[in-house]
Amino acid sequence: MPEGPEIHIAARFINQVSAKHKFGGPIVKSEVSTKNPDVNFLAKNYKIQAEARGKELKVFLEDVKQSKNKTHILFRFGMSGCYKLTDLEDLPKHAHLRFFTIDEKPIQVLSFVDYRRFGRWEIEGNWGKDRGPDPMFDYKNFRSNILSNLKAATFNKPICETLLDQKYFNGIGNYLRAEILYRAKIKPFVRAREVLENLDEEGDLKKPDVLDLCTIVPSEVLRLNKGRNYDPDFEQSDQTFSEWLQCYYVEGMNNLQDGNGRTMWFQGEPGPLVPKNARVVGRKGGTGSKVPQSGSVKVEVKEEPEEEKPIKSKAKSKKKGNVKKEVKEETETIIKEEVDIKEEKDVKVENRRNKRLAHKKSEVESPTPTRKSKREKKK
Repeated sequence: MPEGPEIHIAARFINQVSAKHKFGGPIVKSEVSTKNPDVNFLAKNYKIQAEARGKELKVFLEDVKQSKNKTHILFRFGMSGCYKLTDLEDLPKHAHLRFFTIDEKPIQVLSFVDYRRFGRWEIEGNWGKDRGPDPMFDYKNFRSNILSNLKAATFNKPICETLLDQKYFNGIGNYLRAEILYRAKIKPFVRAREVLENLDEEGDLKKPDVLDLCTIVPSEVLRLNKGRNYDPDFEQSDQTFSEWLQCYYVEGMNNLQDGNGRTMWFQGEPGPLVPKNARVVGRKGGTGSKVPQSGSVKVEVKEEPEEEKPIKSKAKSKKKGNVKKEVKEETETIIKEEVDIKEEKDVKVENRRNKRLAHKKSEVESPTPTRKSKREKKK
């Protein structure tokens, strides 16, 4: 999942692209993105500018000739959102919102790509009210917002869970919390209030505490491969990020699931607030360095392996056998029901037929008396 640094990298990438290309014409939404709105903004030539705050990003659009014709789109990237610039012919399969260049050949497309489709956008949406100040670029308010609200219920939780509360730690996610607590030498399952209540109102970046590290660590990610756009399919980008990691998915580190089922990586003892039945998670995901990032890629986004897990042949055949058995049984039941209905219908028809015949027979044997016969009988 993209965290604060990846959202800022996406904003930086969009602004770099906008500085080199002209955009114009309709903005196209993919047919499968049914939960997101159409962008009914039209200009022959418009400027694009992006701004990030925590895990949210705004894209501003402004008509070059008519400055009053403008709007903005608020993006939340979900699990796999990122931005890519490609030729029109190489449009990624999961490009769900597309901005087209003008006055150049081949036509380029700046796309919001999201193969899991958890990403959302709002037309002229505001920054989330439930999201706090950005720890990297609004550090003073970020620190103040936490230290002045330590009575809030979220600070009763283990520090590793509180660090994911976007109301206070906007932009901090799973890999960042592991790196921050590792460097701060704090056990992940210690009550958050106990960790934070003795901190000074003003931090010291030279002798950083856990809140100082919430700005230092994400800022380091921004500086990785500085001056070049991130490319999730470029080996060097992944290698650089993996080499930077000190705790998250690093060999020799411990892990446990927190109270929300998220995997927490740490060194040493976990602390007193470990959830009951917390289990160790395997290393299925490899190095853990695959974070969705934005960049000028001209290839399709690869499907995540999780969605196409190979099934063992025995299990597969067993599953198929079960399905066939269920289908057969269901078919037999349906046929039996249809036969029963048909038989019941035939019985009813036969009963009505017999009733009519019996009625006719009785009429023949004892005909209905006429008025004349009735008068004669009375006499």
